Amino acid sequence: MEDAEENSMFETSHVLGALLASSPLLARAWDRCAAAAAMGAASSGFLHSGGDVDGGTVYVAFSGVQAALSVAGASAVTSGADVFAPVELRGDAAGARVFPQLAAAEPDAGAGDGDSVAVQALALRCFVKLCGSPEFQMLLNQIKGKEVMFTGHSLGGAIAALAALHYLCISSSSSASAPVPPVLCVTFGSPLLGNEALSRAILRERWGGSFCHVVSQHDVVPRLLFCPLDAVPVRIIVGMQLQQRLGCTRHACAVSLRVAESEQEALRQLIQAHIRSVAMEQKLAAPETRGGSPYRPFGTYVLCSLDGAACVDSLTAAVQMLYATFAARCVPGSVTSLEAAHSCYGDLVLKMPQQLLFKRRPHTIDAPVMVFNSNYDAGISLALEASGIHGEATEGTTARHWLKASKRAGRSPSLNCAGLSTRLGKITPSRAQIEWYKASFDADMGYYDAFKLQRSTKKFHHANMCRHKLAQFWDGVLSMLDNSQLPHDFHRRAKWVNAARFYQLLVEPLDIADYHRNNLHRTRGSYISHGRERRYELFDKWWKERDAFAGKGDTSTTANRSRSKYAGLTQDPCFWARVEEARELTERVKVEHDVASLAMKLGSLREFEHYSGELVESKEVSIDVLAPQSSYTLWVEEWKELKLKDEIRTASLFQL
Repeated sequence: MEDAEENSMFETSHVLGALLASSPLLARAWDRCAAAAAMGAASSGFLHSGGDVDGGTVYVAFSGVQAALSVAGASAVTSGADVFAPVELRGDAAGARVFPQLAAAEPDAGAGDGDSVAVQALALRCFVKLCGSPEFQMLLNQIKGKEVMFTGHSLGGAIAALAALHYLCISSSSSASAPVPPVLCVTFGSPLLGNEALSRAILRERWGGSFCHVVSQHDVVPRLLFCPLDAVPVRIIVGMQLQQRLGCTRHACAVSLRVAESEQEALRQLIQAHIRSVAMEQKLAAPETRGGSPYRPFGTYVLCSLDGAACVDSLTAAVQMLYATFAARCVPGSVTSLEAAHSCYGDLVLKMPQQLLFKRRPHTIDAPVMVFNSNYDAGISLALEASGIHGEATEGTTARHWLKASKRAGRSPSLNCAGLSTRLGKITPSRAQIEWYKASFDADMGYYDAFKLQRSTKKFHHANMCRHKLAQFWDGVLSMLDNSQLPHDFHRRAKWVNAARFYQLLVEPLDIADYHRNNLHRTRGSYISHGRERRYELFDKWWKERDAFAGKGDTSTTANRSRSKYAGLTQDPCFWARVEEARELTERVKVEHDVASLAMKLGSLREFEHYSGELVESKEVSIDVLAPQSSYTLWVEEWKELKLKDEIRTASLFQL
């Protein structure tokens, strides 16, 4: 079955890489990087070109020279742990202010680590300083609402990524309904920026497609932070950053920052050993211990060689390919100096388009026939060759396996969506069972109170089991959405918005009943503010935004449509939580003696009376709300008695 599926698939890593390499995008980005690096330490740290050229796109390039000089001039720096230690955004006031969405991201306990979002200290410190400058704030005002490409080389690439994240944060928070302007961040040879929690947060915000990391086969800098931080040789990465600056001047030969050959080989072996450990760790479903470094990739990685480029956007595949391409460097004649490998991107972006004209089939044409028994396998071979892994490299088999695995794990979002539709059909009986449960109590007390009081034990347990099944399904949908496994507009598609809304209106009353039956409202607080599941809050948002996404700015027509009979389901999913609050407030009013507090509580009850009365009058509630023994009907009677007593008390006061 798996072979049949693979025969019907196409491997597009090399196609996307060829498309990117043959476009002028990378060359334009690299030109800006080189210009930013040539500005020197006295500059503002970034360079931008207006949107009047290149189709209106604004290019903003960042230099890492100032960051390197700040480390080079620090006498207290002894190891990489002093420079590249991860800083949690939540615990850093400046970081939380600059990246509010990322700082607010809850740790994902289900991921196994439960860590908060963290980024490397050096890049964060440099960007926060840059972000506070008048020049950068002026730039943000100029590029607001425009297509922007952020770019940078080496340490400048890490700063560019933070700038892109900041721009995405402020753009998405300025207007929740307006679309975020197109943003692309292209980095060259950039060190890893954040931990796995950052990668998950970026996926959750659906920003992963905005980041493109270009990595050459032999470059150590993008792979260096896979090593334990105390083993990272700071002077080497700083020296290569400064070497780039000197390379932009006429007197580059006057200063030597080259690393001894023995040190170069030792560093390569160190990186290869630790990135291999991370790659092996990922093969385990639940590793007992994490690797020595907290840093992990995010976004799309473009793995380049003179033979072309291959794109991977899976975190697992990125780690595996970063390892495989680096380990395959020992082809005779392929070893280059660290400095050359880190500064080769200018040559790569110029030569790759020329090489693509001559690359029509993989070098491994003499490989066994099984390698080419499908278009998919041929595509895998082309992707490996484009990234620099040839048939004679022993890492080819491992890389081939992980490209296939990432393809199966990261199936097309459209295919995932289609599969989800099938699963939705399979859980329909669970939804129908709860509908039947509701109908069986409509004439008595309503299904909310029946579930709360556990009337008819057999019916209750069956409905409760269906409630959990439906919750599991919808939580799985949101997990897929958070991990970019579904189409980017999934939450705007009418089918899924309506299905989520129907589920919410049908099942959330049961969740409210369960919450109050277990007295969680007394220990945790109000259900609306402390008890709602994340899925319900998201479904509320989807429903409110449905008309805006469909291009219907005016929702008044739908809102004012009159009903001829009561709704099948109460249209306020939190209606029963409001009823419970009103009943509790009614009990407090009966024993309240403070005049000011009494007046406030009575005012709140009158507001609920008006709100619920409008729902009933407009028939926006289900018939179970008006059942003889429902909590709402009982509250109405209690409220009538309370109002009568209040009127009698008020009249007696006037008589006095």
